[in-house]
Amino acid sequence: MTEVTDRAAEIRARRVPGVEARAGKFPGPSLIPALNAIQARLGWLPREELEELARDTRRPLYEIEGLISFYPHFRTEPPTKVALHVCHDLPCFLRDGEARLAELRERYGEDAEVELVEVSCLGRCDTAPAVAVNERPAPVEDTDALVAGARAGDVGATPANLRTEPWPNDPYPAGSGVAERYTTLRALLAGELDPDTVVQTLKDSGLRGMGGAGFPTGTKWGLVRGAGGDVKYAICNADESEPGTFKDRQILATQPHLVLEGLLLGMAVVGAEEGWVFIRHEYGPEEHVLREELQALRAAGVTGPDACGSGRRLDVEVFVSPGGYILGEETALLECMEGHRGEPRNKPPFPGNYGLHGRPTLMNSVETFADVPVILQRGAQWWADQGAGESVGWKFFAVSGHVERPDVYCVPMGTTVRELIELAGGVSDGREVGAVQPGGASSNFIGPDDLDMPLDFGTAAEHGTMLGSGAMVVLADGTDLLAASTNVLRFFRNESCGKCVPCRVGSTKAHAILRDVVETGSDLADDQRAHILRLEEAMRKTSICGLGQVALGPVVSVLGLDKGGAAARPQPRPEGAEDQPDR
Repeated sequence: MTEVTDRAAEIRARRVPGVEARAGKFPGPSLIPALNAIQARLGWLPREELEELARDTRRPLYEIEGLISFYPHFRTEPPTKVALHVCHDLPCFLRDGEARLAELRERYGEDAEVELVEVSCLGRCDTAPAVAVNERPAPVEDTDALVAGARAGDVGATPANLRTEPWPNDPYPAGSGVAERYTTLRALLAGELDPDTVVQTLKDSGLRGMGGAGFPTGTKWGLVRGAGGDVKYAICNADESEPGTFKDRQILATQPHLVLEGLLLGMAVVGAEEGWVFIRHEYGPEEHVLREELQALRAAGVTGPDACGSGRRLDVEVFVSPGGYILGEETALLECMEGHRGEPRNKPPFPGNYGLHGRPTLMNSVETFADVPVILQRGAQWWADQGAGESVGWKFFAVSGHVERPDVYCVPMGTTVRELIELAGGVSDGREVGAVQPGGASSNFIGPDDLDMPLDFGTAAEHGTMLGSGAMVVLADGTDLLAASTNVLRFFRNESCGKCVPCRVGSTKAHAILRDVVETGSDLADDQRAHILRLEEAMRKTSICGLGQVALGPVVSVLGLDKGGAAARPQPRPEGAEDQPDR
């Protein structure tokens, strides 16, 4: 009788509303790591390798082909000796990217050994215009040297951009190692720190998701901790891929210990034994730093079957993304990790209840996890006191575009737009500010009248924009704002997964209208403007995920600025909304 009851309970548990469409998908381990390994070994995915993989894993070949056709990183043709990828997105566009791209096309366009491809953001906006040669990132002025090296067979890795001085969110002394770090994790595993106290401290601190969603961190941890089930997972979302975003890349390179301690603390609190860092494939140097830290943790016994001598198992692995901005959306990321095409799920259910393989899953961004150790060591009040005005805590911003010193800056939350621009050396060549995207490509543009806006979730929403991914892109006065916003829209059009009609069709139609206006140098007609506004409303209200909901926001905000105000700006989604991507 007990066996029958348990079986019935198991069947009922599988009937989760909102996941019916997943019934026909193939179960089993993800094949993406295997495909990544084949491509790393051979440079592409030969047909015979795929057939062998299908036989070994007992998976149909058409399933594998379906994966390959979705993810842009996979190649089905042999590569040339040199793969030259050139970014064409907004931060590179603003720093003469089109002119440099034309020069590279003239130099290498007919070269049989060089494959020159325009690509979306490489995450190197601080060195814009950015290129990658055989996946080695570099500023454009280093292109010729890297191409020459690639012709000669040089496959050396580019070192990560390391900072020697600790950021203000790092409670550990510079130069300390594994033995001196991870003290909060050790205290938690030793029973000196209570998991419920951890959750309450995070709630009291006011820490929110720093990857885009802004959802309260303590609340999320508490929900996953309270979710039923013996198996849970935790994931660090390191797939920042939006134009202008590169702060997480720098945090991974300089603070891998904080990112991993935050992730491990989350695992211990919610009851997860397995965790992953999901990282974009363009972050090879940072992935190397991360793997070295993980190796050191295993060697020191901090992770493994007896983590810190506690008798508890804590294992963390790295999952390398096969490409695509959409994977920053949490449910698309889960689909990828399960071995499916990275298309967002309908919500609810949310990952905290029904995540990876249907289990409760804790997911936060790189910056969010990196902030947890210092909060637990110094207290919620200390964190709150670090903010400016009514804001709380520190905030990392990637600043790019028309500034003298593009870089990552860690400032008190609530620092104004003007202050952050000044910290980055001001607008390049002594120009005035024309417009700013304060939160990455998905945030609405603001004008010079909003430069004293404190950078915080609530105040950004009040000004018709959002803090987003913490990526500020500055545009100098005189910049063609319609051309700039059309550049942003092209990114979203290209990165749409195509699952839902409003996003797939709406972004294409809107971009076609705007591209013709920009290329001909004409003015946007009243009927075209009205059409754009209708498309934006339809996409914002009916798209499945955040990509379609925000894709036309930057364009419409520019139309509002052209009219001398923000009246035409769409209202951002409610702050902390669960359906926002938490990158």
